[in-house]
Amino acid sequence: MSETPLVQVENLRISFPREDGTQHEAVAGVTFSAGREKLGIVGESGSGKSLSTRALMGVLPDYAHVSADRLQFRDTDLLTASPAEKRRLRGGRMGMILQDPKFSLNPVLRVGWQVVEAIRIGNPSIGRLAARNKAVDMLEAVHIRNPRQVFDLYPHQVSGGMGQRVMIAMMMAREPDILVADEPTSALDVTVRNQVLSIMEEMVTRRNAGLILISHDLKLISSFCDRVLVMYRGRIVESLPSGDLHKAQHPYTRGLIACLPSIDGPLDPLPVLQREESWAASETHHDPR
Repeated sequence: MSETPLVQVENLRISFPREDGTQHEAVAGVTFSAGREKLGIVGESGSGKSLSTRALMGVLPDYAHVSADRLQFRDTDLLTASPAEKRRLRGGRMGMILQDPKFSLNPVLRVGWQVVEAIRIGNPSIGRLAARNKAVDMLEAVHIRNPRQVFDLYPHQVSGGMGQRVMIAMMMAREPDILVADEPTSALDVTVRNQVLSIMEEMVTRRNAGLILISHDLKLISSFCDRVLVMYRGRIVESLPSGDLHKAQHPYTRGLIACLPSIDGPLDPLPVLQREESWAASETHHDPR
């Protein structure tokens, strides 16, 4: 990356209090950066993928203890930024799409007006009619047929794939510099998943924005993203270009790859990943970007 990264994270640590008064460290010294690219973060549940990006977005609960040597978005130090500054960034220059639209969309507000709300928060001077027209345009941009009809539907009246498209429209309406997508396609079937990914790629490319995609799906990450970060027990254990994933050296990454089923592979049971304590302390192919 020749230009200054959009996001810079150095030695990020996140811990939560236990009932006995001690702290559980869920993220243990994560360092990465992201620019105007598609960066994939992959790992098992509990590896710290979502926590790391939620710390970046400033949406962790108050009882979470967050520390870092650097947590920066462009020229803003997120460690010292005020709550008001963070709110201005969230949904504006920084967008986030969560896993299931059923839990992200307001169930008692028509989806079109939720897009309007996102537009007007970022631009209070825009009129209601102009915002409505832009919202319809955004719904059309994410390939929703009959966008004026969908505008007036409630979240329970749209499918999961359409709900994700509405979420993408809401986030991209503000034209963010970077978009975090946390398991945005896990609840979708393969055909709809590919459509949603294609829409995200199209809109990110058109706006020259950065994308951080979080997923359990190693094959999806390797085919869709430019770079891959592999997380294990709160640490990044490997960082490499997605095209070089087959050259992975860390035993955890190689273990994940070995567990992937192949339609042309043998009918033997898939191997079980045998973990070692030393994996959490080692890192391979670290990319300082």
